[in-house]
Amino acid sequence: QVQLVESGGGLVQAGGSLRLSCAASGRTFSLYDMGWYRQAPGKEREFVARIWWSSGTTGYADSVKGRVTISRDATKNTVYLQMNSLKPEDAAIYYCDAHRHIADSGSWGQGTQVAVSS
Repeated sequence: QVQLVESGGGLVQAGGSLRLSCAASGRTFSLYDMGWYRQAPGKEREFVARIWWSSGTTGYADSVKGRVTISRDATKNTVYLQMNSLKPEDAAIYYCDAHRHIADSGSWGQGTQVAVSS
């Protein structure tokens, strides 16, 4: 089991930036990947970005490509989401997830709120 704690959310003006963090603890010695999802009120949870732990390969949703960067600090078992040029439609609760191996059902954090004022 991996425990995840997100932080860094808040209120930002449109065009601004935020950096979210997600710290993993517990059985992290064999992390396979970590990612970010978001859920806006009344909408389904949607994929934002993912990073594969050993290679550092990343993937992004089209809606955030070019504005968002996912990175990791393996020494801290932490993944970051740098979000720039934020738009009102980026407002959501952002959740971190992690998998210990390819078949792992995964773990979720409790989420961090991002609000964007226009």
